[in-house]
Amino acid sequence: MKSPAFSRASDRDYEIRCVIGASVERAADVGEVLAAVTGVKASDHEAWFLAWHGLGDRASQIARHADQNGHSVSAAEAWLRASTYFGVSVNAISALADTSQLAPTFAKQLQAWESFIARCGHQVAHLQIPYESTTLPGWLFEPDPSISNGATLVAVNGSDGSHASVWASCTAAALRRGYRVLMFDGPGQQSMLFDAATTFRPDWEHVLTPVYEMLAARQGVQPERIGVYGISQAGYWVPRALAFEHRFAAAIVDPGVVSVAASWLKHLPAHMVRLLEAGRDEKFDQEMTIGMRFSADTARTWRFRARPYGTSGYAETIRAVQTYDLTEVAGQIRTPLLITSPEGEQFWPGQSARLAELAPAVSTLIDFTADEGADQHCQPLARTLTAQRMFDWLDEQMPARDSRS
Repeated sequence: MKSPAFSRASDRDYEIRCVIGASVERAADVGEVLAAVTGVKASDHEAWFLAWHGLGDRASQIARHADQNGHSVSAAEAWLRASTYFGVSVNAISALADTSQLAPTFAKQLQAWESFIARCGHQVAHLQIPYESTTLPGWLFEPDPSISNGATLVAVNGSDGSHASVWASCTAAALRRGYRVLMFDGPGQQSMLFDAATTFRPDWEHVLTPVYEMLAARQGVQPERIGVYGISQAGYWVPRALAFEHRFAAAIVDPGVVSVAASWLKHLPAHMVRLLEAGRDEKFDQEMTIGMRFSADTARTWRFRARPYGTSGYAETIRAVQTYDLTEVAGQIRTPLLITSPEGEQFWPGQSARLAELAPAVSTLIDFTADEGADQHCQPLARTLTAQRMFDWLDEQMPARDSRS
């Protein structure tokens, strides 16, 4: 049975669930979250942004006070919560017509994240990963040496998740199990979008291959024991890379995504899809422009979702998103692949099973259900259960051995 809604607006309800789920890794506190968002009207999008931004400021103030008084653990936890809350406020303002506060809000998110890293209790190396003519920023976390299993996990973010959300979804649980973890911003993600103005790309082998090679050349890393995890839209990016890059020992996608465009096209009327299919892009753009005038919610969603693709016209954007498709290449994957499949997946329903069908020799499909409290995209309220199933499987793919060997 699905749990009661936290908001009448489905997108906000899901956002709240994701943040509450992050509380299992101390990246949120349930009471302060619910107190902040209770009473925000579904039609008041400015208030939604201000609620999260204000909560981020409040957590930052707690962190600074703890720092000043020598309470390093309290400061670390508060900075982590602040990064989470600012991450939600970044997404909230990205959808508004006035984005003048977008850059300073992201700067607050990144500053809170870096402040947490400095106090998180782990050795962390700040990396610049070679990528074409530039570099990608990365953070390599080392587990407690007493429990290190010698394996390394690359954690790949989705289309709009904050750094703190990846920490809560993957990194913290991996570190407790002895994995070294690399987090990084790929093209169009986080700092690479907001600070470097890069955009998404579909051919992620050109991203993950240099990441792998940088790690494999690093002292202490066992090249044959590097795994990769991808959440949300990285459920496309990771398998796409694996179809061409076969050196990863194992991979997890949470969930599987075969066609990114499916989540865009399902909201279009049938006649609009026919315009695209007929190549009538000018007519499509005209009708979309009219439609946006009559649906402020649709316009906000479009602004938020389209920004990282770096496109302008409506048809141009849809056609760009349609290139993010695994149908023709998934059969080339050689890496053992765990695919999560939550009941009630609202963005890419059925695609986890479809990915497993396209790569049957390497795929393990794990269902998550509403009866377990593990429904919806990325099982937001069941991250402990998700971590248990993911990492038990990953442990078996990369058995522990002496990290010095």
